[in-house]
Amino acid sequence: MHTFIHTRYANHPADVKNYDTKALREHFLLETLFVPNEIHGIYTLNDRLIVGGIHPKNAPVQLETIDQLKSEYFLERREIGIINVGQAASIEVDGTQYTLAHKEALYIGKGAKDVIFHPATEGETLFYFNSAPAHKSYPTKKVGLEDAEVVTLGALENSNHRTIYKLLVNSVVETCQLQMGMTLLKPGSVWNTMPAHTHDRRMEAYFYFDVPEGQAVCHYMGQPEETRHLWMKNNQAVISPPWSIHSGAGTSNYTFIWGMAGENLDYGDMDIVAPTELF
Repeated sequence: MHTFIHTRYANHPADVKNYDTKALREHFLLETLFVPNEIHGIYTLNDRLIVGGIHPKNAPVQLETIDQLKSEYFLERREIGIINVGQAASIEVDGTQYTLAHKEALYIGKGAKDVIFHPATEGETLFYFNSAPAHKSYPTKKVGLEDAEVVTLGALENSNHRTIYKLLVNSVVETCQLQMGMTLLKPGSVWNTMPAHTHDRRMEAYFYFDVPEGQAVCHYMGQPEETRHLWMKNNQAVISPPWSIHSGAGTSNYTFIWGMAGENLDYGDMDIVAPTELF
């Protein structure tokens, strides 16, 4: 067994506002995702999303079922989205190989039985994934940056100039409820998702990477009237409950992957919170 997925329970905002730093980090932060030849992550009861990392260093790593699922295989009742945050490497799905370059994505639908992650021939192999319950089987599909729906938002004068790559969204690939994409901050810009928003219909998870050595990201969470913060390092993830804002500011520019699951597939379904409305 090379899979270590720990359960994180859903939290009420009335409780969360009383958490100290240690409790906030224990409940919402994923500090270590990449361990050689293992799968590490969490199973959150917020929309039952699984968030994790896979690091095939010198041997293939198979996607195994976990006790929380009570299933014969991992994708028996689930779909999964994977984004390569390391060097070019391949994923084998029921005998078919898919080679992903850096920052390319792969969607695998419900019913795929044998999913194997192979190490890169050169450099570090790092796969980040989100998995959600699925009611229907959709085809496996590779999505490159050139296939994504691309939007540029913000401005340098507001420190939030960024490009959003919508990789696994319903305008690009069919999914049951999972959505994933990637946001790249331009040099000189540090704020993501500002103005902030919430969406009670969906939970979200963020994965921060491309954070330069010696730099960090301050991730903001909580209800708009009760915000809290978590200092995060490179290659760390954070859970955002449906009632929470999710925003961040770095000491440098960076990249982050966002993933959502829940009630709908409407990327634009957001309840915007102006900066002047945050406390």
